[in-house]
Amino acid sequence: METEDTTVLVVDDQAMIRAGLVALLSNEPGLRVLAEAADGDAALAAVRRRRPDVVLMDVRMPGKDGISAAADIIAETDGTTAVIMLTVHDLDEYVYAALRAGASGFLLKDATPEDLVKAVRTVAAGEALLAPRVTKRLLQRFAALGVRDARSELGVLTERELDVLLEVARGGSNAEIARNLGLAELTVKSHLYHVMQKLHLSSRTQLVITAYETGLVCPGQDNNNLRRASA
Repeated sequence: METEDTTVLVVDDQAMIRAGLVALLSNEPGLRVLAEAADGDAALAAVRRRRPDVVLMDVRMPGKDGISAAADIIAETDGTTAVIMLTVHDLDEYVYAALRAGASGFLLKDATPEDLVKAVRTVAAGEALLAPRVTKRLLQRFAALGVRDARSELGVLTERELDVLLEVARGGSNAEIARNLGLAELTVKSHLYHVMQKLHLSSRTQLVITAYETGLVCPGQDNNNLRRASA
């Protein structure tokens, strides 16, 4: 039985970069570029027409920027379209804003073609990704921030849902979470769906941010103790 191709929308205000990305992705088996756009407004319009699985989006563009467009796309599709932010600007404010908007990943433009293709396949499978050096700085930022009261915010979750959220925040894939918790992968997906619904979130990266901002996970601390304290 043949599987359907992963469909992609490429968004960048520079025609040459768009053409290169389209050519690269179009040559990959299992990937199909549906359309391209030069700004955030055109991207949102294309998503409404074509409903791609993944949007590869530049951060800085004229008119509606990539982060605003990402937030609109995720709201429009209820999180069913994943967004990868692609930029040369390795700046914390972009990373944090993109992830808060619900982007599934943040990739720098110096990434290899192999990394780019892997990123598209990863987010299409429902996982999240960040460039390693971006992840390190993001965790350092969380370590420096105060945390919100986890008791009231995470109190709506069951014990098992907290376990799954903790595993997601640690970077586990659905398969790894299933193995670590002794669950079926479909059960993990079900738990993730309910966690997102209860916390009013639409992406895996927003789950990770919530886990850190509420203190469920803290860099360098005993996260199991933190989970028990939030229950």
